[in-house]
Amino acid sequence: MHTSTALLTDHYELTMVDAALQAGTAHRGSVFELFARRLSGARRYGVVAGTGRLLDAIERFRFTDTELDFLRERRIVSPATLDWLSDFRFSGDIWGYPEGEVFFPGSPVITVESSFAEGVLLETLALSILNADSAVATAASRMSHASAGKPLAEMGSRRTGEYSAVAAARSAYLAGFSATSNLEAGRSYGIPTMGTAAHSFTLLHDSERQAFEAQIAALGTDTTLLVDTYDIEQGVRTAIEVAGPELGAVRIDSGDLPVVVAQVRRLLDELGATRTRITVTNDLDEHTVAALAAAPVDSFGVGTSVVIGSGTPTMGMVYKLVAHENESGEWIAVAKKSAEKASVGGRKSVRRRYDSRGTATAELILLGDGPGGEPEGEELAGTTREVLAPLVRSGEILAEHAGAEGLAAARERHRARVAELPPVALSLTRGDPAIPTEYR
Repeated sequence: MHTSTALLTDHYELTMVDAALQAGTAHRGSVFELFARRLSGARRYGVVAGTGRLLDAIERFRFTDTELDFLRERRIVSPATLDWLSDFRFSGDIWGYPEGEVFFPGSPVITVESSFAEGVLLETLALSILNADSAVATAASRMSHASAGKPLAEMGSRRTGEYSAVAAARSAYLAGFSATSNLEAGRSYGIPTMGTAAHSFTLLHDSERQAFEAQIAALGTDTTLLVDTYDIEQGVRTAIEVAGPELGAVRIDSGDLPVVVAQVRRLLDELGATRTRITVTNDLDEHTVAALAAAPVDSFGVGTSVVIGSGTPTMGMVYKLVAHENESGEWIAVAKKSAEKASVGGRKSVRRRYDSRGTATAELILLGDGPGGEPEGEELAGTTREVLAPLVRSGEILAEHAGAEGLAAARERHRARVAELPPVALSLTRGDPAIPTEYR
């Protein structure tokens, strides 16, 4: 895996920089916004995820000799642009919805203020990270709330790319999952890891009993035994005979889960294993988790569905130029007018409006001086909260958004922000966003 992230981009980002340098427009002050025109999958809210990873990627966005040689050999840009790229280091400002925050259609999730050349180079990198990570986090958030407080573990590494698996585990943990099966995610981000044995371990041994005995001998009685390789009822009986009533948990990975879980709970209780927990897996998504939340299930393991965003693998975010300086240094708002792809030009700030009970009622996007500006009017100031936060100042990444500490803060932020949304936000049915977006 290459250390530099500079080529994690599209060819045309560099040819635009090449042409702009030759035209003398590359250094014009510019504002880019990353946003979603709508919430993919008719979700009620989106969850911002990947910001910490993006900031790390920007820090490593350097054109070393290896990258420059590649560009030179392919003749992708001119020699003068190669010289400019050799000294590249992002030096602008970035504001954004802090990681874990919820967002809605039109929300400027990321605002990049820099020269045109610096800002346009980050387009593909920002979109590839935030689109995927936010899709996973949005799905994970829905699952987390559908579980009614019961813990969920992410175990979908084998259903996505090897590095995507690590990012997915991070996003799921941010949005409420309690653990992951992915060891690299544990090492990189401090996420608790979990796992015991698969069906192959049972099939390796001459009998299910021998497999259980081997696992108990190695891991102790607090382990989780997989009881559905052959016959679930017999598997449960054998598990308790081998481990005793102090067995930590049994895992069920097949069958009509609501029916099977109830049967297994009754059987465990009859065998005196009243404290033995039940965990279920088997292609769960937010809907099956919700259906099982009232059943005697103690925890869930979710794989495929969470790492692919539960059928919505991207949030459909775009990255658009919304303002630039003219030759006189004055800011000019610009916007795309294409049918169904229009954008809103101008520098913006964002405030979220709340009612007297602290429930969010609207996302207010204010056209004017940009992020950090003070709202006009006492009524607006008294009933709203600033959403955007500084992420990068003059090229320097703000440390509180990075690393394991940034992830921990994002996890807590997500919990608090979802709690502020109206009850309709937690509906699993397709529908309109939980709160409207208003432009002022």
